[in-house]
Amino acid sequence: MGGVLVQVLGFCFWAFMWFAGSTVIVNPTTTPTPSAGGGGGGGGGNQQPGPATAVAAAAAAIAVDGTKAVATTDGDFVCATLDWWPPEKCDYGTCSWGLASLLNLDLSNNILLNAVKAFSPLKLRLGGSLQDKLIYDTGDPQQPCNPFVKSTSDMFGFSEGCLPLQRWDELNDFFRKTGAVIIFGLNALNGRIRLRDGSLGGPWNSTNAASFIQYTVDKGVDSRLINRILDPSYLDSEISTFRNLQGILKASGTSTVAWVGEAGGAYNSGHHLVTDAFVFSFWYLDQLGMAAKYDTKSYCRQTLIGGNYGLLNTTTFEPNPDYYSALLWHRLMGTNVLSVNFKGTNKIRAYVHCAKESNGITVLLINLSSDTTTQVSVATGDGVDNVARDSIHNGQGSRKLSRTPRLTKENGVTREEYHLTPKDGNLHSQTMLLNGNALSVDSDGNIPELEPVEVDATQPISVAPYSIVFAHIPNFDAPACR
Repeated sequence: MGGVLVQVLGFCFWAFMWFAGSTVIVNPTTTPTPSAGGGGGGGGGNQQPGPATAVAAAAAAIAVDGTKAVATTDGDFVCATLDWWPPEKCDYGTCSWGLASLLNLDLSNNILLNAVKAFSPLKLRLGGSLQDKLIYDTGDPQQPCNPFVKSTSDMFGFSEGCLPLQRWDELNDFFRKTGAVIIFGLNALNGRIRLRDGSLGGPWNSTNAASFIQYTVDKGVDSRLINRILDPSYLDSEISTFRNLQGILKASGTSTVAWVGEAGGAYNSGHHLVTDAFVFSFWYLDQLGMAAKYDTKSYCRQTLIGGNYGLLNTTTFEPNPDYYSALLWHRLMGTNVLSVNFKGTNKIRAYVHCAKESNGITVLLINLSSDTTTQVSVATGDGVDNVARDSIHNGQGSRKLSRTPRLTKENGVTREEYHLTPKDGNLHSQTMLLNGNALSVDSDGNIPELEPVEVDATQPISVAPYSIVFAHIPNFDAPACR
């Protein structure tokens, strides 16, 4: 089953139907969030890896093939979602959605407005499980517009609900103010009946959706989870999903492209202080890098706001760490994806794109090690082998790499680096540091400037334990980026 995007006046309406030539939305494997208090065993429970007192050093190098791009993404690769869940949506005794639904979100909040504006534009997918139980108000007095009501006997735990036209107008006004690009999930189960085997069958009753679209046209408008996040082999397990889909699309001979339509990394609204904390940026940025490498055109994060995995805090609207990770990706990583041959520790995840609206390339490095700083040199082609051969051991277990080969070397040439770390070294922190400075909105709700540090471009990139680095290297001559 595929999905079809129907664009009307700048809106993409999403309907799941049996078609061959379509945009394919993929939901990568997610990890079940452990129930609170679950699991036996003695001792102190699951241990959270923390920063070590002694920090080792290691050397690594990247060989970047800049002759051609191996894949391309949409210009607006980063995508987030907004959902329909009411405040009564609870998982494992925790009700994490608050007033973050499309039906009750405070659209006048300055932090929310500025957070979306900062992307210029941010792609937003409106939908989720309850979209299939949503009825659109059409102004028909014979069909009352009632809210979702908690009901354990109904699918997804809620009764049918309704989107009032006034609220739809308010949402459209918000989208116009922020410049967001909208993809709307239609109620594809409307009119279908439950079959004996529990599945739903029968034709889709599209009458309500057609009226809604016409109105729009007329208006013009767990520590196990932590350990998995830090486990390179677990992160690599997602590769087959993207690689297999890429193969299927290539073999199809059609113009079909792949999207990740909804990915939050954990079932049932995520897990507080994991999916809304610094540690989750390891998973999130690795997913963006991996998806882009296998020619995925867009990646929609579940959610912009709502649950425990929102880019924004559900109650305060303050950006969570992943928001800043997404914003840096959006501003620094161009659409052309370059091939990378990384030699060194498997604790470093490395991705390279042509720089966005600038010369050279942008390198993304993710260090999953708790105790090792890695010095990463960037070379072209097979230059990484020369770097490895010329490495000098300093007698303290660390390795100093020779100068980066085949880069344009001019006196005073620098690169821009963005080092991301958690506050106080705590992976569960909801405060992200950029080059040692805490990121937070000001009293007017403005998103902070994301300023880099300038570093000698001929020196290796230093990636501290449990940290993330974006490095813009303007003097890297890659033909694919010209």
